[in-house]
Amino acid sequence: MTQITVVMAQINPLVGDIEGNARLILAQSRRAVELHRADVVVFPELALTGYPPEDLLLRASIGLRVERALEGLRRELPDVWVLLGYPSRGAGGLENVAGLFKGGKLVAAYGKMELPNYEVFDEKRYFVAGVQPRVVEIGGFRFALSVCEDIWHERPTAMAVEAGAEILLNINASPYHLGKHRERLRIVERRALAGDVAILYVNQVGGQDELVFDGGSMAIGRDGGLAVLAPHFAEGLFPVRIGRDAAGRVLLEQGLQEPEPGDRALVYQALVTGVRDYVNKNRFKGVVLGLSGGIDSALTLALAVDALGAERVEAVMMPFRYTAGMSIEDAAAQAAGLGVRYRSISIEPMYEAFVSALSEEFAGCAVDVTEQNIQARCRGVLLMAISNKKGCLVLTTGNKSEMAVGYSTLYGDMAGGFDVLKDVPKTLVFALARYRNSITAVIPQRVIDRPPSAELAPDQKDEDSLPPYDILDQILERYVERDFSANAIIADGFDADTVRRVVRLVDLNEYKRRQAPIGVRVTRKAFGRDRRYPVTSGWEAGD
Repeated sequence: MTQITVVMAQINPLVGDIEGNARLILAQSRRAVELHRADVVVFPELALTGYPPEDLLLRASIGLRVERALEGLRRELPDVWVLLGYPSRGAGGLENVAGLFKGGKLVAAYGKMELPNYEVFDEKRYFVAGVQPRVVEIGGFRFALSVCEDIWHERPTAMAVEAGAEILLNINASPYHLGKHRERLRIVERRALAGDVAILYVNQVGGQDELVFDGGSMAIGRDGGLAVLAPHFAEGLFPVRIGRDAAGRVLLEQGLQEPEPGDRALVYQALVTGVRDYVNKNRFKGVVLGLSGGIDSALTLALAVDALGAERVEAVMMPFRYTAGMSIEDAAAQAAGLGVRYRSISIEPMYEAFVSALSEEFAGCAVDVTEQNIQARCRGVLLMAISNKKGCLVLTTGNKSEMAVGYSTLYGDMAGGFDVLKDVPKTLVFALARYRNSITAVIPQRVIDRPPSAELAPDQKDEDSLPPYDILDQILERYVERDFSANAIIADGFDADTVRRVVRLVDLNEYKRRQAPIGVRVTRKAFGRDRRYPVTSGWEAGD
């Protein structure tokens, strides 16, 4: 009976490191043959350049580097079929290509038909669309080549099936957001059933700036049934055995089916992956962060330790006269429990020096938020000095709710290189803290239970300035992620004055967000790549 083994190579490439990615592809191809006796090895979309290469694709030299790397791979790859993604310039322009290699030759090349130009994607800036399906016979099976977005549209799959395809090899660089794994599974099942075709969906893993890729490669049978599901956020080689049933139809053998993690676990893994790869791929020695005794910095510290290990993490408490005793106690306790380097540096002397230097300028002015911002900026100066001296990255600790409404200080708590929680709403921060503590208790329970406070004024609480977070986050989800108007949000039953105030704060604080560090994207619409609004604008969001 005819049988073939296709290995899905779930790898973590580095954008721009074409030579390094080629070495990774070569090594994993050899391992796939040694470990699984692979007949076909399938790598992700643009595996050779990494994804997304962005404007590196506009550099004249990238084509030469890609061709040199492909020439080396043609010489050195094992004598099996290898499918991988790379950019290739044809007569019509640059294409996002899936290239199939065997015996030192390029046997088939397919140009991606559907170019995404929404959310984080802008492929039409760089690529022209392919126009023809490509079907290749391997070991008695007819395989069609397919690239990422193609699977989300009916036309490419229908054209491949019409050209005789029995199995789709769909290579992907599909970034994570909450619920994305379920969306993928549904769409691949739908395409398989509609076309009576088996589909192997191969995705990459790893962090690339604000994007994280979660893997979750899968093999779906003609009947829409799941045959193989690779782990999320883990590199590896995952074999799919393909044969035929008694009627001669393609049949996928049941293989590994990794248990599906819950949403909280996946978000947490996404954040850990984003931190780990940003730090490691950019060759930072480690990270430093301000540990305030509040929940945002507590969760950030836990994530940093899980990503990098305690030995590469430093936490700094920077108390002031308004810092509560319990904040100091909880910060010290968490740092000790996690085993990170910890120090306490009072900002009182710095603050007094600033206020003294500004005394003439401020004469006759009442104390206001300016003095609160000076406190935050003192802390930013300390953390950046430690970063400069030690070659470590400053992790900021602001969450999406604060980022949305501007509840943060430019050049203060926003000063740093990477904001882990930038796309995590405050209510989700609490949920993730509880999730992490359900594994091992690394965040003091009092930090989770007490009302949030910036501690920049006596007896200050976040809700003195903002609506309760459970209300705020529902309004923000509608306005930011779902593009509701203020009137539509009010129609959902929210207080009109509260909605208008929140919407106005979001609009006013675009200037702050433009100056914020990047951070891990975990929702469908994050500030930055997804949501691009003008700073200078007369827009009113009423309708």
